[in-house]
Amino acid sequence: MAGSIAITVEGGIARLVLTNPERRNAISSTMWRALSAFAHDAPRRSDIRVAVLRGAGDLAFSGGADISDFDTARSDASGAQSYDDLVEQACSALEGLPFPTVAFVRGACVGAGAALAASCDMRIAGDDAFFAIPAARLGLGYDPRGMARVLRTFGSQGARQLFFTADRLPAPRAHALGAVDLLAPAEEAEALADRTLARIAENAPLTLKAAKLAIRASESGAPPLLAEAKRATALANGSADYREGRQAFAEKRAPRFSGA
Repeated sequence: MAGSIAITVEGGIARLVLTNPERRNAISSTMWRALSAFAHDAPRRSDIRVAVLRGAGDLAFSGGADISDFDTARSDASGAQSYDDLVEQACSALEGLPFPTVAFVRGACVGAGAALAASCDMRIAGDDAFFAIPAARLGLGYDPRGMARVLRTFGSQGARQLFFTADRLPAPRAHALGAVDLLAPAEEAEALADRTLARIAENAPLTLKAAKLAIRASESGAPPLLAEAKRATALANGSADYREGRQAFAEKRAPRFSGA
């Protein structure tokens, strides 16, 4: 199966690169499984404070699901459901990571690529980027779990535009809708992303984890997640990093957080 996820970790930043250039970084079943595997293993690593997902090159974040999968994995209703489960497993696992995730988008971000970008906590885009979900041009039913994710990210009007027209949603319009957090001219977008990632990686890991949990808990209202968020907040408030943050502030220096 074509395609892979290139993963490197340096300076607290995990970089995941969708690599399938002959198909505009389309995401194959193998790549979905690799994303799930990363999300399963990453919480046990102490060297990751933020993760960024991007496509190889500047022409596409992702052109969507790899259509070479369709005749095998998605040839009928049963296969389509199994494939949707595979996508949902990867997207949900990424959403559940204990550290922030960022999608860096240049060029096309289509179909399953848009779903993957919507699974991240933040989206940074160049003004050459666009989003599209062409399900209505394929006669494809869209999984309600994925629809909820699109709604959270693009809002109800953005979702209607994406699905009803199946047209491109330019990054400036997505930015106006709140789906893109930071927007820059194409030639400046990567530098903006790098600065943002470095800034996040400098911050206290336990605070980032507690904040992410609190946001997810507030959005869902799920009692188990609310309880987990409360425990994470208490852990951050009793941590050595909190003491280091207070001391660094008093000494007018940059804090050195250890994640403990």
